Amino acid sequence: MTMAAPPEPPPASEPPPAAKAPGRRLAAVEPLLFLATVSLGLQGPLATQYLWDRLGADLGYSRGNSSSADGCTEGPGANVETLVSHWNLYINLGGFFVGLFSVTLFGPWSDSVGRRPVLILPAVGMAMQAAIYLLVMYLRLHVGFFLLGRILSGLTGDYNLILASCFAYVADTSAARARTFRVAVLEACLGVAGMLASIGGGQWRKAQGYINPFWLVFAASLAAALYAVFCLQESVKQRKPAKLFTLSHYMAVYRLYTTPERQGSRQKLALYSLAFFLIVTVHFGTKDIYVLYELGSPLCWASDLIGYGSAASYLAYLSSLAGLRVLQLCLEDTWVAELGLISNISGLVVMSIATTTPLMFTGYGMLFLSMAATPVIRAKLSKLVNETEQGALFASVACVEGLCSLVASGVFNSLYPATLHFMRGFPFLFGALILLIPAAIIGLIEVWDSHLAYRHFSRSSMSLTNS
Repeated sequence: MTMAAPPEPPPASEPPPAAKAPGRRLAAVEPLLFLATVSLGLQGPLATQYLWDRLGADLGYSRGNSSSADGCTEGPGANVETLVSHWNLYINLGGFFVGLFSVTLFGPWSDSVGRRPVLILPAVGMAMQAAIYLLVMYLRLHVGFFLLGRILSGLTGDYNLILASCFAYVADTSAARARTFRVAVLEACLGVAGMLASIGGGQWRKAQGYINPFWLVFAASLAAALYAVFCLQESVKQRKPAKLFTLSHYMAVYRLYTTPERQGSRQKLALYSLAFFLIVTVHFGTKDIYVLYELGSPLCWASDLIGYGSAASYLAYLSSLAGLRVLQLCLEDTWVAELGLISNISGLVVMSIATTTPLMFTGYGMLFLSMAATPVIRAKLSKLVNETEQGALFASVACVEGLCSLVASGVFNSLYPATLHFMRGFPFLFGALILLIPAAIIGLIEVWDSHLAYRHFSRSSMSLTNS
């Protein structure tokens, strides 16, 4: 055993993740996430509207650019809504099903080879997807080619891998005590980029159509890849060659939940992952149908109002960051997350009954704290595992997010057309009911932890008294 001592100084000489985290490195990943989110924020609403116009033209239905009811009729419009919803379902299912496996493959791989490769690859994939969408628009190809572009992007990890790798980058370069707020800052970056993309995309599409805005989608994705290549610093210090196509990457994620040590932590890991799954599923699912809900009767929004609505939804990232920072001064993170869920539930309930533009924007306004729950859960998950398990943890979170997208697309895009005949806003009400489950999980874990801490304190006091 004495011979094992000399080789240990080199690893010990490297500072721990919390100590090797100068602020400049944390900021370095934010421009990449900003560019990728701009690309995604432009692409989502524009692609849905393009599908609406192309498929509506095939059915002989044309949507006016006015937000009045003159440009929106109940009969043909409802048929177009159903068709677009189904195409969204096919495209999202194809991309997310592929991405579910690629993200969990690339995530653990990044622990060995570094974060930069798994940030470059999905950015290139998103640029390829945008290029295919441009070809469809230029050549008037069948909209089924949208599915091909989505699958190609999914094979490279898609936006979910960029998101997961950026959070892993933050975990590599942040102290545990500050991680909740640092994660919230990263999520606020999503809000700023999404808000700018939504406002600009709606106005730009109204003025010049679809092709020019999609060139910006392509350019933003390509710029994100180039930034990762030439500007981003590597956060993984002890890199080593590793095979990509091996089951060991999937096993690393599996072992995270099955290792017998620290059973209490593993149980909380599973419960927090379930809560995260439900919250993000509702978020993705309702976001998928915002545009369809606003295009249809009785709202009948034009592209500029759709852009403002998308911007309002992204604004929740910034308001949640501010609310989180203020509430942390007087509340535990758990209760901040609970307030965030209450905000989310109330906003969705209002949207479910919105028949006018002011009421719809009231629903958006009530979502002001809705994004406070996810950074709290991400930080709690990160603190439940060892430093050597951080890569596997964020791979599992990426897996959960991929599964969220898969389930959300299947459930909400199927539920929306099925409930049009009796309540157009029923999917929002359904999402609000689902959010009651993670609210109960998070609250119960906090109460149980407080109970255990009290029992431990009582036993310590009794031992001191008896002694």
